[in-house]
Amino acid sequence: MQKMNTYDVCDYAIAELVPDHILENIFTFLCLRDLKNCALVCKTWFRVLNDENNDVWRLHCHKRLAEEVMKSDLLSNLSTYKSKLRAFYHAWSPYDCSRNIYIKPNGFTLHRNPVAQSTDACRGKIGFYRGRHSWEVIWEGPLGTVAVVGISTKEAPLQCQGYVGLLGSDEHSWGWNLVDNHLLHNGDTHGRYPLLNNCPKYQVGERIRVILDCEGHTLSFERNYEFLGVAFRGLPFRKKLYPTVSAVYGNTEVSMVYVGPPADG
Repeated sequence: MQKMNTYDVCDYAIAELVPDHILENIFTFLCLRDLKNCALVCKTWFRVLNDENNDVWRLHCHKRLAEEVMKSDLLSNLSTYKSKLRAFYHAWSPYDCSRNIYIKPNGFTLHRNPVAQSTDACRGKIGFYRGRHSWEVIWEGPLGTVAVVGISTKEAPLQCQGYVGLLGSDEHSWGWNLVDNHLLHNGDTHGRYPLLNNCPKYQVGERIRVILDCEGHTLSFERNYEFLGVAFRGLPFRKKLYPTVSAVYGNTEVSMVYVGPPADG
């Protein structure tokens, strides 16, 4: 038993003494799940992996993200390689969207095909039931008559006939229609939003930041870094909620970039 303890101590010491650049080189060959486990081994490994701009995250980022998106302004608000990689894994899901929507090669932008008399929606890859989260939505094409941004559960439909506010049409989704500034939930209009005098309408290309607080059970929005107030309260408890949009205009495109926990204040 004493020998085993000695070996354990030696192994731990070796793990602590390996130079950072060698550790970084080794870590580049590991998958993300293994890296998560490695960060728990010792303080040195945690410190190396906690540097979000080192070669580990840079190489993983370049392996998975398209060169096009790395050079574009889409991820300009994300300052580290790890945050860009995290955003990719939270982006639109190609397997959880209407048949009239596809995800572009950049991995962050959906494209709605020009199908008449149809409303189509798409959810993000990852849903949330705890913590505080924020992501940016950028509508990069015409809004049409209805363009809704918000959240939904897995039970919410992703396609319906006609041009309607699909997101917010039932008890499983909550949305803000950017065209007429109305809040939608359970098939009803829940007043105008935001509650500002002479509030300007959304302009194509503006960044809308969605803020989901699973602890306070609220959904809020920001536009151009201005907090617009709480839009919905009383969100379901311990139910996964997914970033979602619904669109009606043919060939419109919508990008979504996960940011992480919102900054207080």
